[in-house]
Formats: sequence, structure tokens, C-alpha cells
Amino acid sequence: MTLLFDQNISPRILRALPPEFSNCQQVRFVGLENSSDFEIFQYARDNHFAIVTFDSDFVDLNAMHGAPPKVIYLNTGNLTTKNISELIISNILRITHYLGSESDDILELIKAS
Repeated sequence: MTLLFDQNISPRILRALPPEFSNCQQVRFVGLENSSDFEIFQYARDNHFAIVTFDSDFVDLNAMHGAPPKVIYLNTGNLTTKNISELIISNILRITHYLGSESDDILELIKAS
């Protein structure tokens, strides 16, 4: 899976995920730490990443410019790195299906209470 984690998600997320996610990146590690949302969106588009974010601005960018990139929107409020990794791992089948879908541009994940 090729996910790009937005700057509001700690770079430690990469170490918290299982091997299926070894191709993932965080914006800091690709030189986009203080970049605008549009620059991150464009980088993800050009480099075949799906964006994982808490930031609804990426949902808006996707609506305006279309996919790619796909956006995995964590509509959860802020979570710890451990909680983010648990949310992603618990939704791995949904994420895999979503990334393979031609019709879905946005996947919204919410944390079950």
C-alpha cells in the first residue's frame, strides 16, 4: 500500500504499522514538512500515493480537482500514533478494497466508541 501520511500525523506512524505498509511515507520524509495542502496533494498525485489525513481540506481538494490522489480522511479528532495505527490495521480490508476501487475517491474512517 502506498499511503502518504499528512503532516498532522506523527512520522512515528511508519514504525507502528505492519510490513504491508512498508511503502508508505510521511510528508517530512519526502521533503514536504511545511508545504501547503495543495503541494502535498499534487505530490501524492504525481507519485501515486493515497493521502491519510485528519484535515478536511484534502476532501475539498479532492472534490475540486478529482482523484488521484485518493484521500483517507480520519474523521476522528486527534488520535495518538498508536490509535491511528490500530484504526488503520482494523480497517485494512476496507482500505485495500478502497485503493483498488475505480469509483471511490474518499474513504472516511471514524473511530468506533
